[in-house]
Amino acid sequence: MAESQQLVSAVFRDRVNADAAFDWLRLNGFSDREINVLMSEQTRQTYYSGAREGKIETGNMAAQGMAVGGATGTALGATAATLAALAAVGSTLVIPGINLVLVGPIAAALAGAGAGAVTGGLIGALIGWGIPEDNAKAYHDALVHGGVVLGVRARSDDEANRIQKRFEELQGEDVFTCSC
Repeated sequence: MAESQQLVSAVFRDRVNADAAFDWLRLNGFSDREINVLMSEQTRQTYYSGAREGKIETGNMAAQGMAVGGATGTALGATAATLAALAAVGSTLVIPGINLVLVGPIAAALAGAGAGAVTGGLIGALIGWGIPEDNAKAYHDALVHGGVVLGVRARSDDEANRIQKRFEELQGEDVFTCSC
């Protein structure tokens, strides 16, 4: 019997850990299209505006590091620029109470559901996507206060456990795994 694909998600309250988690997912074989990224428009403007304005040059790791945090280092800068570039192309969905930036399968699912699916707010949209209400509320609160939510569908139970462990190591909060 085949293992089910499990959704593993977490909220990261700081840019450095969100960037590190995103980079870890990419290094472990997940494409940009498989990784869900949610953040507020305010967070995108605060932390990733250089990429949105096209100021980050992907060929220059030093420039990437400077664009996303200066003295945090070239390797971290390259990682952050990857998430920044993805955030720059994300869809902005206006949900009551928050302008949300969505990237990945969740963006397509919510956009495909139509505007009516999100008129109840972000919590309703996340619950509709299969996230339990308590986690949806925590994610909403974190997004309003500058957090970044990352999620991905693991290809096996073992992979889901590894992702969950790594998210926790990177101070991910409300780490959640489901077969939803």
